[in-house]
Amino acid sequence: MTLGFRAVLTGVASVALVGSLAANAHATPSTGVSAVILSQTTIGGMDYILREITVAPGGSTGWHYHDGTLYALVRQGELSHYGSDCAVDQTGGPGTALVERAGAGNVHLERNLGTEPQVLDVLYVLPAGSPLSEDAPNPGCPFD
Repeated sequence: MTLGFRAVLTGVASVALVGSLAANAHATPSTGVSAVILSQTTIGGMDYILREITVAPGGSTGWHYHDGTLYALVRQGELSHYGSDCAVDQTGGPGTALVERAGAGNVHLERNLGTEPQVLDVLYVLPAGSPLSEDAPNPGCPFD
């Protein structure tokens, strides 16, 4: 984990309301995904939400996008992240960082093709009141 990424996660966590609210991924269709909100706060019209997301082997987040930027760090398992062109745009194991850009033009999907649960620490930086994700149809890929 880079020092800058760690500082962002630590800073947000230190000023945020800490909780353990269970939540489901907001993608369509998602399978084998669970999530827990670790902390959240609103500063200057932006929501900062730190979540732990677990994707079971064979699971998928479903196709979706976000209204703000996300910063993710793989804690366990192997990352298989796909863009709307159906190609893998990033892979990696523990310690791999990923940035998901905002907007409907950045539809993506995360799949767990491995044999162990995939655990991601994700910092959402969203306009206040925005949903965690926006559902999107499959852009024509032969998988969900």
